[in-house]
Amino acid sequence: MTAEASLGRLEDDDYPAYTMGRAAAILGTTPGFLRALGEARLITPLRSEGGHRRYSRYQLRIAARARELVDQGTPIEAACRIIILEDQLEEARRINEELRRSTTETRDGTDA
Repeated sequence: MTAEASLGRLEDDDYPAYTMGRAAAILGTTPGFLRALGEARLITPLRSEGGHRRYSRYQLRIAARARELVDQGTPIEAACRIIILEDQLEEARRINEELRRSTTETRDGTDA
């Protein structure tokens, strides 16, 4: 793999670039917290060839949100559910906006 290809992968939010230890250090938490998020099925880390958990930047953002809620006193199971609902709400808003735009374009005759 070329250096350019490697750099491109590291810029990919979904590329599993972080080991469990590094991810925990970045988040200021423990590996156990990350395992708990996996058990709650909030994030599913990829596994290296050796079977070690690897996390992406996207997964670290989700874990950071979970930590924020837990630090505020929310039980981890509830924090995971809140994050899932927030994600579903954001997706519904995105779909509604697309439909609204499509309807407006059709009504205005710009999509004909």
